[in-house]
Amino acid sequence: MTRPTVGWYVHHHGHGHVTRFLAIRPHLDADVVCFSSLPEPSGLPAGTTWVRLATDDGVEVDAHGVEHAPAEASPSAAGLLHWAPLGHRGHRSRLARIADGIERHGVDAFVVDVSVEVTLFVRLLGVPVVVMAQPGDRSDTPHLTAYRAATRILAPYPEGAVDRPRFDGADVVHTGGISRFDGRAVAPRVERSGVLVLLGSGGGGVTAGDVDGLRTALTGETVTVLEPGGTWRDDPWPDLTAAAVVIAWAGQNSVADLAAADARAVVIPQPRPFDEQVETGQALERLGLAVVQPTWPTASRWADLVEIARRQEPDWSAWQTQGAARRAADAILDTAARWAR
Repeated sequence: MTRPTVGWYVHHHGHGHVTRFLAIRPHLDADVVCFSSLPEPSGLPAGTTWVRLATDDGVEVDAHGVEHAPAEASPSAAGLLHWAPLGHRGHRSRLARIADGIERHGVDAFVVDVSVEVTLFVRLLGVPVVVMAQPGDRSDTPHLTAYRAATRILAPYPEGAVDRPRFDGADVVHTGGISRFDGRAVAPRVERSGVLVLLGSGGGGVTAGDVDGLRTALTGETVTVLEPGGTWRDDPWPDLTAAAVVIAWAGQNSVADLAAADARAVVIPQPRPFDEQVETGQALERLGLAVVQPTWPTASRWADLVEIARRQEPDWSAWQTQGAARRAADAILDTAARWAR
């Protein structure tokens, strides 16, 4: 077949979905058309088109000056969907632009990371859909419907690592944890020192006082904190591989990055829909890959937790990060080739 064209929906919450796309894209021998309400990232590879979508969660004002909140406009369609607010111009515009882009660019397959509504819409257009799965309790009607509609499901974690979701015989490829750092040089353990705190962009309940308590508890340690709105690096790899212990959330990208760095870690799952991070944390604890804490520890516990993490010998190969981005790309290309017309 000629060089395929792949559509890709990138969800706007946090940095995780776009980071995963950027990790997979270099391995994808295809033209790619991305759809997202996020701004276009810098330095996209050649052959990548970024289509900016309207937002679908803002209050809109009608011709009479009346405000309409989408949360009050039957967004779930009586439990069938997650978010499709009635009468919302932004929502309608998003789907119209996706349909136009699919037709204009001749999309052969479409990756959705993540949205039930986009999955179903693209499938209704007769385009094969590759859905990115996430851990957690996805047994609700919208998720199950989307998984059934998917042509293929990519699960970015090892098979058997999490108990849910269950896919009931669907075509599932467990890629392992997808990290943008796969293949980069890892510093030897003996050269690592200090503690790195990675506070993700998806939101969390940690305060400046919590971080100050951590610093106080770890007197004598060099503590580096990277967080949105504070000290932030587009490339935290040098910090990640220089630290003796890393404190991080249990997001999929964070865990994959810990694996790529062969890190000793204290992982604190954050509240997320469907208990996504809780389930990931349980998997890490069961596999002996990190010290997992359900909430931010009190200051008095930090010294002991960091020392326990420092002495761990996790076998991060269990998270199957090496080659995961390429396995995802191969599965996407296989889907495009199978259904190309």
